[in-house]
Amino acid sequence: MGTEIKRKERVGLLDELRGFAIICMVVYHALYDLNFIFGVKVPVFFDDWFDIVQSVFAGLFIFISGTVCRYSRSNLKRGVLCFFFGMILTFVTPFFNAYTIYFGILHFLGIAMMIFGLCEKLLDYLPATVGIIVFGILFAMTYNVRNGFIGIGGLFEWELWDKLYDVGVLFPFGFYNSTFVTLDYFPLLPWLFLFLAGSYFGVWAKNGSLPKFFYPVHIKWLATVGRYTIWIYMLHQPIIYLIFSLIFR
Repeated sequence: MGTEIKRKERVGLLDELRGFAIICMVVYHALYDLNFIFGVKVPVFFDDWFDIVQSVFAGLFIFISGTVCRYSRSNLKRGVLCFFFGMILTFVTPFFNAYTIYFGILHFLGIAMMIFGLCEKLLDYLPATVGIIVFGILFAMTYNVRNGFIGIGGLFEWELWDKLYDVGVLFPFGFYNSTFVTLDYFPLLPWLFLFLAGSYFGVWAKNGSLPKFFYPVHIKWLATVGRYTIWIYMLHQPIIYLIFSLIFR
């Protein structure tokens, strides 16, 4: 009975972590706008450790997004809607910035949700533990696609064909050259594998297999933020731009 109840519950800690991750993303974009649009230099933005932290929280957000797919009745519909919002940003951002968003987090999540929706039954042939391990390894193996190789840097590397990066239209897969510029970029390689690893973690979450402290809400406002991340992502840039315009212009 206890497990059946848990299957209907949201996982409070995951909502809170997703809320924290989207707040970090908003802060990152605010610092970006200050530096590159309004000419206010924030030195920490250029530190190597800051890029690492940004990648960690973006990865956390993607992993949890894969987890909550297990709670959706139609990931195909959610994916189409998310991708549509991403395309709205693609058309709108040039009005606020010299650059645009070609394959940002919303484009990526939309495609990832659709892929999961189409392949869910096939993916379910793998036990959750095996799925997390397999797709975790694939994520690590493809993390350096942007650097021209697959493998674990410093251990073993296989260089990829240079022509892949010159085609131009393969940027959704992580193949791009120096002429490609975008404000936000999350290609399918490697991030799709992290999303799918999260979907297997979602099996544990939905079945009530996680430790008990995962399920209750600990910080209500943060969990609320985590439930409305897509709207926050859609609206935060125009709001930030308006506030900074009022302050600096």
